[in-house]
Amino acid sequence: MFGVPIQVVAAAAMVVASIPVLGWAFSGTRSHTPLPLSAVEGYVDERQAVLRDGPLDRVIRPTLRAVARGVGRLSPASWTSALERRVILAGPNSGWTVERALAAKLVLGVGGVMLGIQGVGGGGTSGVLAGGLLAVGGYALPDVLLRSRGRERQKEIQKALPDVLDQLTISVEAGLGFDAALSRVAATGSGALADELRRLLGEIKVGVSRREALRHLSDRTDVQELRHFTVALQQAEQFGLPIARVLRVQSSELRVRRRQRAEEEALKIPVKIVFPLVLCIFPALFVVLLGPAMIRVVRTLL
Repeated sequence: MFGVPIQVVAAAAMVVASIPVLGWAFSGTRSHTPLPLSAVEGYVDERQAVLRDGPLDRVIRPTLRAVARGVGRLSPASWTSALERRVILAGPNSGWTVERALAAKLVLGVGGVMLGIQGVGGGGTSGVLAGGLLAVGGYALPDVLLRSRGRERQKEIQKALPDVLDQLTISVEAGLGFDAALSRVAATGSGALADELRRLLGEIKVGVSRREALRHLSDRTDVQELRHFTVALQQAEQFGLPIARVLRVQSSELRVRRRQRAEEEALKIPVKIVFPLVLCIFPALFVVLLGPAMIRVVRTLL
């Protein structure tokens, strides 16, 4: 039809169809529009509640969620659990969910195949190879983004933990209970660790025991110092040890570890500087110093 190959038409259709999928997968949490006045007064009109959402919320999002759930059921359990772990480490504020990640992986993988076959390779063996490489890259891109976000969040928690522990120690030694000190630190703090502490307090308020809440906190993070801290608190609660003494010991240990980590990073700097020196600075320096001499030697010989 009109002399256009069917492969090009199919590729264009796939690209157009992937735009809303990618928009839904990479978008963050959406704030809902306020309810009508009838809902505020105690009466909710279901028809109006449904119609106030656009076609994206009524049709496209449920369809994409169903497709993502189907992809999750077809994927191996180990892959799905690893992806869920990366989503947990990335944190709730990242906007990622398992369904969004699966949808993004599916669309980017299929889009990479179509782009490689029709756009980059132009068909044939080269097109198949390019499509395979782009499909693998597109399929792995959400994992890379999640790992990067998770590493940044864990480093943020690790950096903020010593100061938070010092505040907890001071508050408990001043006479506050552990839960009250934790609530004060969570209310005055900000960042990933403060969010995790607020979630910990929320679990305790709804009836979860402190030991279980601390274990959940350890499972949601991948910071070794925080795990040691939660284990020490669990043992202190189990054996009846003074919380203030445990906090003081943990605080001093964290300060030592922070200093050791800073010394380790400082010792790595000379090794990291070698490659920029050899590849970038030394060649330019040799050109500046030896260039005029080599020009004079060549002119003299010729």
